[in-house]
Amino acid sequence: MELTKGCYFGRGVRTNALKSFKLSVNDPLIPLASEVNVPYLLRKVAILLFTLWVAATLNFILPRLVPGDPVSVMLAKYQGRLDPSAVDALKIAYGLNDLGTPVSEYFGYLGRLLRGDFGRSISLFPTPVLDVIGTALPYTLGLVGVTTVVSFVLGSALGLYSGWKRGGALADALTPVALFLSSMPYFWFALLTLYIFAFKLRWFPLGGALDPFPGDAFSAGWWSSLLRHFTLPFLTILVTSLGGWLITMRNNVVSVASEDYLAFARAKGLTERRIVSRYVLRNALLPSFTSFGMALGFVISGQILTEIVFSYPGLGFYLFQSVVGLDYPLMQGIFFFIALTVLVANFAVDLLNLLLDPRVREGRA
Repeated sequence: MELTKGCYFGRGVRTNALKSFKLSVNDPLIPLASEVNVPYLLRKVAILLFTLWVAATLNFILPRLVPGDPVSVMLAKYQGRLDPSAVDALKIAYGLNDLGTPVSEYFGYLGRLLRGDFGRSISLFPTPVLDVIGTALPYTLGLVGVTTVVSFVLGSALGLYSGWKRGGALADALTPVALFLSSMPYFWFALLTLYIFAFKLRWFPLGGALDPFPGDAFSAGWWSSLLRHFTLPFLTILVTSLGGWLITMRNNVVSVASEDYLAFARAKGLTERRIVSRYVLRNALLPSFTSFGMALGFVISGQILTEIVFSYPGLGFYLFQSVVGLDYPLMQGIFFFIALTVLVANFAVDLLNLLLDPRVREGRA
């Protein structure tokens, strides 16, 4: 037996509405095509496209507000050892000699963006920006992507236990521990773990993603080297992000636990396990989906300081290098990918809410 859809997610369900509840064996969770809120979908698609255009425009403007140019940075780096007559040659090589007016440059930028042409990196010249992103992306997805999913699942599970079993010694002890972990600077914790486990104990390497000679790709030695370099950055991000998910989930569970439809479910004789899995968990997870979508979107940017501390060659590390070297093409390429993934992840979360929340399907939210 199950309660109807209205008590799955409706916070407004009160005692006076319990009369309308019906018992059914198979209450569909996934809506039929006729139930999809088409205006809601069209509005979200329009917002996605408009926001993407705004992000692309800001991506064009903001790097150009930074004083200096890549050639000036190179001249300062070599401290006069570079012949000034080479400046014009460098500008020609980097494509900085004939940029035209800002308006023409902007429309040229949009045209190249639509073709997927981000130009060539200046700091890693003449490597194309897409090649740099393609090289760094697997490291960022493997590190930050896996860590984000694991921390969300583990933190939500612990938060569910802490909120549902509150009053118990272990459940109540999780809250102050989570507050401490969530307030701890992750770059400080990264430096601490690096000093203890890599420098002092020498259990793990000091930096990088692979040994200089790890063997053939995907061989046993290659995987061993990858995992040893992966462990400390993984644990750093996991430990410092776990507390936030735990606290969020705990607060959601405490809020859901006071709803009248749970008392009605108990009165109908549903088991505690079924109440938690079918009603408490689903209602408590919904507010976390948006945050999780944002977190997945920011996977592309990586944990910049963590990657810098461990010299991990992900996108966050290359983003920092591009800002320091005023590498406009690489900076723009990575920024655009960050904006795109955040927007797409949020759009996916909106679609998921459309499937899970009857209020959204019916246009009431």
